Amino acid sequence: MITSLVLDQVGPLPESGILHLYIQHTSAGLAINEAADPDVPVDFEAVFNHLVPENMPFLTHTLEGPDDMPAHVKSVIAGSSISMPIVHGRLALGSWQGIYLCEFRNRGGARHLVATVIT
Repeated sequence: MITSLVLDQVGPLPESGILHLYIQHTSAGLAINEAADPDVPVDFEAVFNHLVPENMPFLTHTLEGPDDMPAHVKSVIAGSSISMPIVHGRLALGSWQGIYLCEFRNRGGARHLVATVIT
């Protein structure tokens, strides 16, 4: 979960607006989901790997390893951007919600996000 990291990097939020996050990669995604239970990301990974397993024999984009094309497909499912309302200078996330960077490569490198605050 990257909620606090995002907030640290963005700095003070305006009284109201929208925070839009975009990930500049095709093998990772962004999501908002339950952030209280540490089993949630474990279950996310299990479901994604069940839906889009590695080593599917019909894939042709395999030069970067067996996890690469499945990572691209998983990123399409998760999505590359999220938007959250800002209310009273804070993200209007629900009590249990947090921001996830969904890494779909087995050894993903550095990831870069673009944050836009719209007032």
